[in-house]
Amino acid sequence: MTADNERNRLRQTFDQAASIYQQVRPDYPQELIDDLINTAQLKPSAHLLEIGCATGKATLPLAQRGFAITCIERGAQLASVARQNLSGLNVEVIESHFEDWQLPTGTAVDLVFAATAWNWIDPAVRYRKAWQVLRPDGHLAFWNASHVFPDDGDPFFLEIQDVYDEIGEGVPTSTAWPRPGELAEQGSEIEQSGLFEVVHIRHFDWERVYNVDEYIALLQTFSGHILMEEWKQERLYSEIRDRLYQRPNKSVRRHWGAVLHIARRRG
Repeated sequence: MTADNERNRLRQTFDQAASIYQQVRPDYPQELIDDLINTAQLKPSAHLLEIGCATGKATLPLAQRGFAITCIERGAQLASVARQNLSGLNVEVIESHFEDWQLPTGTAVDLVFAATAWNWIDPAVRYRKAWQVLRPDGHLAFWNASHVFPDDGDPFFLEIQDVYDEIGEGVPTSTAWPRPGELAEQGSEIEQSGLFEVVHIRHFDWERVYNVDEYIALLQTFSGHILMEEWKQERLYSEIRDRLYQRPNKSVRRHWGAVLHIARRRG
């Protein structure tokens, strides 16, 4: 299977998790949203384009600031939930693939952004397409919510790896377990496009506590877990329940990290 086909196969899975995505996926830190607005110098009249809004996790705090936002979401169920979550705000949710969608002739946006979606867009298309829809000196911004592992973090994630190994879903022994501040940056990739100048890169990290049901629901929003065979899911989730219910607080602390990239359009 080619890399393009695999990416398409995986990104199609998220629509299956539309009903639980908003509840269990993390909210982004307010400081990240503030940093984005300030660095991109967004005025109250700014028009934003979001790629892959899912249920509106990043859309909502920006729309509540009064920005007009056009969202492109390929998943029909995700788009439907997003419209409900963003009702009453100056937001339009369009069900489409960003690679195929066209901005109305004669218009341009001030910011193109993607929250935990940029890496799912075709690498051969994403920078060129973002450049095309931006006004001169407009900005591109993206970040991903990823798992990070502080030295004082919850040991559960390493402890449960024996079950992943048992069901054939273990990670290679060479897999990195990044601490906060150690997530990979994509500044070189941005510059290599020749279309954008990197103006800001900043790491953020935060923590969320999940009870047993919330944590299993979170896993059910990840493409790799969605595609697991049923017997593997049953074995894994059963063991997670057993181990977490043995804890005094019956919960798990998950540490999230994100790298905010902001770049200015060239030309």
